[in-house]
Amino acid sequence: MTSSWSSPVERDESRKITQLASAMIREMDGFWIKGAIHAIKALSYVYDLLTFPVYLILQRPWEKRKLSRRIKARPIDKTENSITYRSVDSPGAMYIAIERNKVETLDGMLRWVANIHSGKRCLGTRQILAEEDELQPNGRVFKKYKMGDYKWKTYSDVDRLVLSFARGLKELGLTTRKNVVIFAETRAEWMIAAHACFKQNLAVVTIYATLGDDAIAHGINETEVDTVITSHELLPKFKRLLEMTPVVKTVIYMEDQLKFTDTKGYKEGVNLIPFSDVIKKGNTSDVELNPPKANDTAIIMYTSGSTGVPKGVILSHRNIMATIKSYCNAVELKDDDVFLGYLPLAHVLELLAETVCLLSGVPIGYSSPLTMIDSSSKIQRGSKGDASVLHPTCITSVPLILDRISKGINEKVKRSGPFRQAIFHFAYEYKLKWTKRGYETPIFDKFIFGAAKQVLGGRVRLVLCGGAPLSPDTHSQVKLCLCVTVTQGYGLTETSSCATVMDTYDGSTGRVGAPTTVCDIRLENWEEAGYRVTDKPYPRGEILIGGDNVSSGYYKLLEKTKEDFFQENDRQWFRTGDIGEMHPDGSMQIIDRKKDLVKLQLGEYVSLGKVEAELKTCPVVENICVYGDSNKAYTVALVVPSHRNLEEIAANLGITATSLEELCNNPRIEKAVLQELVEQAKKCKLQRFEIPGAVKLCPEQWSPDMGLVTAAFKLKRKAVQDRYQHEISRMYAS
Repeated sequence: MTSSWSSPVERDESRKITQLASAMIREMDGFWIKGAIHAIKALSYVYDLLTFPVYLILQRPWEKRKLSRRIKARPIDKTENSITYRSVDSPGAMYIAIERNKVETLDGMLRWVANIHSGKRCLGTRQILAEEDELQPNGRVFKKYKMGDYKWKTYSDVDRLVLSFARGLKELGLTTRKNVVIFAETRAEWMIAAHACFKQNLAVVTIYATLGDDAIAHGINETEVDTVITSHELLPKFKRLLEMTPVVKTVIYMEDQLKFTDTKGYKEGVNLIPFSDVIKKGNTSDVELNPPKANDTAIIMYTSGSTGVPKGVILSHRNIMATIKSYCNAVELKDDDVFLGYLPLAHVLELLAETVCLLSGVPIGYSSPLTMIDSSSKIQRGSKGDASVLHPTCITSVPLILDRISKGINEKVKRSGPFRQAIFHFAYEYKLKWTKRGYETPIFDKFIFGAAKQVLGGRVRLVLCGGAPLSPDTHSQVKLCLCVTVTQGYGLTETSSCATVMDTYDGSTGRVGAPTTVCDIRLENWEEAGYRVTDKPYPRGEILIGGDNVSSGYYKLLEKTKEDFFQENDRQWFRTGDIGEMHPDGSMQIIDRKKDLVKLQLGEYVSLGKVEAELKTCPVVENICVYGDSNKAYTVALVVPSHRNLEEIAANLGITATSLEELCNNPRIEKAVLQELVEQAKKCKLQRFEIPGAVKLCPEQWSPDMGLVTAAFKLKRKAVQDRYQHEISRMYAS
């Protein structure tokens, strides 16, 4: 009989034998996986040989490659200091129809399309049936929605509601050419309210719902607004805001589907009115309305203020109609398309994308980040998110969201086990290879990437991305794994979101496309940083945009308007501050930004935005701000880390911690994260002086409420620097 106790030597030998056995098993697994992958590669080779003639005939890849390489814009003027490009494309069918029917305003557009698409679905809202408690595995209880189907308003319904709301506003005493603030989340009532204002020639002032109180009050006070349209969810904010906005006398609120709105305790003398009551008032009214002219102001859109106090950009009906016409030329919409609206309508990209859908007869189903997918925070366990119910084909996005999708895919693959990882990586490289040659891979799309596609309802074919540069790696991964076309564009609030759009057949990544059909793009030398239009192989310089899409300027900011806008040959131009590089086919790449450029101690220029865009693709990085001191020879980085990845790094180092704060404050983890950033920087071919020399991990998520990022999640660099100045000084001191 053996003893149940063993000596230290025996225990040590036992441990060694166990480790050796585990190593042998891993080695055998590795051989088996390699063997299986080699077998799959051999099968795919045979499959390629057998199916190549079929795919060649059916898919005609040479035509796609030719369309991808085609010239999209040409220089129309060139000097030593500048070069100007113009699209070679002719106006499309919708552009011509708008011109022929003399549709010059947003009011005219809605009336026109309501006649064409009268009985077709227009705006959809998903029913919330109840809010119920749901017990979580950790014992906590969360409120979750029990949701029904989408309820739709037809084009005729929307046109009728818009007319009633417009008349209701006039009955409340609102007259032509006044400003009205819409301060609400993205929803059908937002669009109805906006078009009601357009119908009466009222200027809509848009303010992000995520801005701080001071910024919101600034926009309301600067535009001298006495009427605000908001929602049940945001109404409580006005208990504070009304003390800061003395001119406001009327607040119209969009009701909640379930909850009663408490209107007690608000400032005396302010009238609070339900949205539905304004429509009822308009239903019984026959007051005459004053439709706008093309040059009248449609929107005063407050930028999210990445460099300071938000500025109100004046957009006329002519500006917006110009963008709509150009988007109709650039983006192909189909009869069975459905659009999922969830980004803020106070963001120019979302507003213009939805307006193009309205024009083209594409139904818009509204959603929110809380209910969008099956795993969203307000969706009951086992229930479907909005995308799974709506089955959209088109969505808009910003790079931050696509970065998170990309990292989510990588994390899921990482947790799937060695064999699944190997299969995924083989399939990814296989699809990438054939896609570059102009082919589609239907078998792989169905059996390997099909599950990822189902997350957004299974039908999404087009993702329109703007707001910031999208990294090539993220662009490729989202395009391949979700089996969608990712169309990147470039524009600003000051240009009605319009400047360039990628061509439908452009297979490249990292570029933002060619000039649209309504504007010209000019590059001007920026001597200080050495960007010139005579640079080889490609012209480089500051981007200027000229055309009917360009705003007349900033609201009540004459000096800033003179600084950034100018007229030339009866055309309005805007200086963007972005640096572009124009390729031979007429497509542009954003390579730098004036405000993001810093000169280090040894004379090297570092584009902070470019470095951040590359390092954001590092799995451990949730968000990042790179800082450069002109008296130092290197940059430093403030990083909001991914909690999951940080825990993995800690586990590998044998570190246990009870909170994210403890992990972020651990010097060994900090060093390990810095090493990951260095490796990612080398992979992205960053220069030595561009690579951060120190890092600080920030446990708090940067949100618009904190004032560290804009509503579109762009960094507010100065605000981040001010908040973390002590940590920046410590990094340089170390």
